[in-house]
Amino acid sequence: MQIDPNKFNFQAGEILVFDKPLDWTSFDLVNKVRHHVCKRMHIKKLKVGHAGTLDPKATGLMVICTGKVTKDIDFIQAAEKEYIATLKIGATTPSFDLETEEDQIFEASHIDEKLIREVLLQFIGTIEQVPPGFSAIKVDGKRAYELARKGKALELKAKTLVIKEIELLEYTAPEAKLRIVCSKGTYIRALARDIGYALGSGAYLTGLIRTRVGDYTLDSAWQISDFMDEVSAFARIDRQENEETNKTA
Repeated sequence: MQIDPNKFNFQAGEILVFDKPLDWTSFDLVNKVRHHVCKRMHIKKLKVGHAGTLDPKATGLMVICTGKVTKDIDFIQAAEKEYIATLKIGATTPSFDLETEEDQIFEASHIDEKLIREVLLQFIGTIEQVPPGFSAIKVDGKRAYELARKGKALELKAKTLVIKEIELLEYTAPEAKLRIVCSKGTYIRALARDIGYALGSGAYLTGLIRTRVGDYTLDSAWQISDFMDEVSAFARIDRQENEETNKTA
């Protein structure tokens, strides 16, 4: 992707799509974009926000809005999402992903592709899902993950959501790769937990890639390093043009 110098205006508002790096938080990416744009473009203050968080252990599409377009964040965030998820079957972790170590091992010798496909059918449509304890949901004014990391038991309320599509792409024991199309608010980690239970075993998320948010797709996303290079190049061109204009004025 390349910045169009005739159209690109961070302050008026831009919608940018990024491939979030592994182990970055969503706010890490927002802060990196804001800091670099403000520094290179000599902008004192710039609104920057994201349209849907991704866990640190997830990668893939994040939509970031700048300037006046931040008012559209809620609309973008409400759009349908698509993911590629990798589950390890036969074990669980407290966080339902790789953030924490395995805490339980389960029997999984009875599980095959046929059983997984049958079980996945149970999750298509409107379902009730209890969010993970390791999440940003607020409990008594504090983030749930802060309490969970202290070992405190949490009782979170189930949320209603929609799984539009879920299919098994590949199964090589103990890992299953799934493609999931779902509504806003779906925790894929919690879905992994529930699939494990439905299989008569356990499961947790070992990999997650968000490939789509509404009409925005991963194949059109920036790598953060490429974006930073492009903004720096654009800033140099813009500065040179201003200098030439001043010389001829």
